[in-house]
Amino acid sequence: MTSALTLPNGGPLASSWPEAPSGSQPLPFDLDHLLALRVPGLIATRRHLHSHPELSGAEFETAALIARELTLAGLHPRLLPKGNGVICDINGRPDGPIIALRADIDALPLADVKDVPYRSTVDGVCHACGHDVHTTVMLGVGMLLAQLADAGQLDGRVRLIFQPAEEILPCGSLEVIEAGGLEDVVQIFAVHCDPNLPVGKVGLRVGPITAAADNVTVRLTGPGGHTARPHLTVDLVDALGRLVTEVPALVSRRVPANSGLLLVFGHASAGTQYNVIPSEAHASGTLRVMDRDTWEQAPKIVAQVVRDVVAPTGATVDLEYLRGRPPVSNDSRAIQILTAATAAALGPEGIAETPQSMGGEDFSWYLEHVPGALARLGVGRSGPNVDLHRASFDVDERAIPAGVRLMVQTALKALAATRQ
Repeated sequence: MTSALTLPNGGPLASSWPEAPSGSQPLPFDLDHLLALRVPGLIATRRHLHSHPELSGAEFETAALIARELTLAGLHPRLLPKGNGVICDINGRPDGPIIALRADIDALPLADVKDVPYRSTVDGVCHACGHDVHTTVMLGVGMLLAQLADAGQLDGRVRLIFQPAEEILPCGSLEVIEAGGLEDVVQIFAVHCDPNLPVGKVGLRVGPITAAADNVTVRLTGPGGHTARPHLTVDLVDALGRLVTEVPALVSRRVPANSGLLLVFGHASAGTQYNVIPSEAHASGTLRVMDRDTWEQAPKIVAQVVRDVVAPTGATVDLEYLRGRPPVSNDSRAIQILTAATAAALGPEGIAETPQSMGGEDFSWYLEHVPGALARLGVGRSGPNVDLHRASFDVDERAIPAGVRLMVQTALKALAATRQ
C-alpha cells in the first residue's frame, strides 16, 4: 500500500492534521494512525496532480494514476469506457448496501500564476477548482476503507467514483451513470472545496445548495458593410451591444425575483477592422438559476427575449441553448448522515451552515437517480482567500486528511443507517 508518489523537491509539507481533532471520535480499527502515516503521501499525490492537470474529457493520465494507487491499496478499479475516469468498489459484507462517494478529477483552461513548487507544468491548464483535492481525498478514503474490508469490518460496500468532465457540457456525471456507476447504489455523497470556510469546517445545507447552470450562445449575422453607411446594412456591433446589455436584465424581469436567475455573457466578439461593419457577431455566457421550476422555463424565455431585443436591428439570430445541470438538492436524510459524520470526524464545531451558491455542479444528475448530498469542505488559507476558478487559487493542505476523515465517517454512518 505504499504510495507510488513522493513529495516534489523543495515542497515543504503543510502542518499535518492531528490524528484525532478535538471533539472528534476515533476512526475504527486504528485507522487514525494509518491516516497519519499516509498524510505525506497524500499531499505528494495532490501536488503531483496539481502539477500535471488535464482538461475535461482528457483525464487519461489522471485516471491511470488513480487506478495505480487503488491497485496498490489492494483494490480492483475499472476504467470508464473512454479511459478518463475510474470506478472502484470496496467490498465488505456482500449482503450490504452500496454507498457511493464521488470525486471529480478535471482541471480548468486557466494559466497557473502561483509561485509554488507544485505549480502547473501544463501551459494554460490549472486545478483552480480543487478537483485535485477531491481526487486525493477519495484516494485516501479508498486506502483506509480497503483496510477495513480486508479485516472484515466494512458493513457493506462502498463505490468510489472518480468522474471526468465536471467542468464542461455534456457533463461527465452522465457518462458515469451510462457506464453503470449508480447500479445498486442506495445513496451518494461528495465534497467540494470551499475557500470561504477554514480547514476543519464543513458546510451543510438541506435542499438546494447550488444553482442550475446552462450555456447560452448567440450568433448574429447580416450583410456587412462600410461604417460610413450603416443605414445600408445591418450594424451587428450595435446589435451585439444591445444583446449583451439588454437581454440579461429583461430575462430577469420575466421570472420571480426570488428565483435568483442570473444571465451573464462571458464572451462577445464582432469584427476585425475599424471601418468595416462585420457580417457575423457572437456572444456566449451562462444562465444560472436557483429555482428548479424557473430552470425548466428558462430556454423558452431566453429565446423570446433575445429575438425581441435583436429584431429591431434587422440581424438574423441563431440561438443555441445548451442544457447543463439542475440545482444540487441535498436529501434531508443524507444531510443527517453528513452532519453526524462531520461531528464524528472533526468534532461538533466542524458543522457549519452554508448558503445556496450560484455555481453549478453536475453532481445534481446523480441525485436525479438516487438520494444523496454534497458538502462543502473548508480549505481556506490564512490571509485573503482566493475564490474558485481564479488562476491563483490554492488550498490549505490540512484539508486533505480532514476530508478523508469526513468521507470515511460518512461511508460508515451511511452503511450503518441503511441496515437499521
